[in-house]
Amino acid sequence: MHCLIDLHYLPSIAYFSVLLRHEGVVLEKHEHYVKQSFRNRCSILTANGTQPLIIPLTAKHTLPNQGKIPIKDVRIDYSQKWLNNHWRAVTSAYRNAPYFEHYADDLHDNLFGRQAFLYDLNYNLLTMCLNWLNAALPVQETSSYEKTPANGIVDLRNALIAKKTETLDTYYKPVAYTQVFGNGFVKHLSIIDLVFCRGPEARKVIEAGAPVK
Repeated sequence: MHCLIDLHYLPSIAYFSVLLRHEGVVLEKHEHYVKQSFRNRCSILTANGTQPLIIPLTAKHTLPNQGKIPIKDVRIDYSQKWLNNHWRAVTSAYRNAPYFEHYADDLHDNLFGRQAFLYDLNYNLLTMCLNWLNAALPVQETSSYEKTPANGIVDLRNALIAKKTETLDTYYKPVAYTQVFGNGFVKHLSIIDLVFCRGPEARKVIEAGAPVK
């Protein structure tokens, strides 16, 4: 079975738990943009606790009464210094992680590619993360929006909701690993937390937390 899913920014571990349990992935390219979702935000762990990283979007996507914008047409607002802020937060949080140096350049180059559209940035980052996990999953994109997907495709659009983190527990039972900060384990962070801390063992951690069918 393939899964149909929305594209997230540096997705959560739960997101990859979903992907790795399917034979292939179909990315929803024609949905309407959903505000305050994982599409333009993720969470990392810092010395001060969990910190959200949010990509600012141009005004026409964030102001009310602007109509519904297809996700593929949503533009990133580079007038704000979010890139430097995100990179500074990531390096501050993970420079002492065991595998940070191994993956940092790859992340930096993809982030600073200055893609005009949110979807394109997220696509590049997803490809990068799948390579990190040695996951040779076939990835396709929708050619139009279909309310009901074709047979053989599991519809997981909007299954993982940023405002309802309990939705992530449905698809991933967190397996604790040693993190850079804190005495207790913090769950449902971006995949970069796991990869920087566990490196090539990251995929095994994800698969160990997959719910029993």
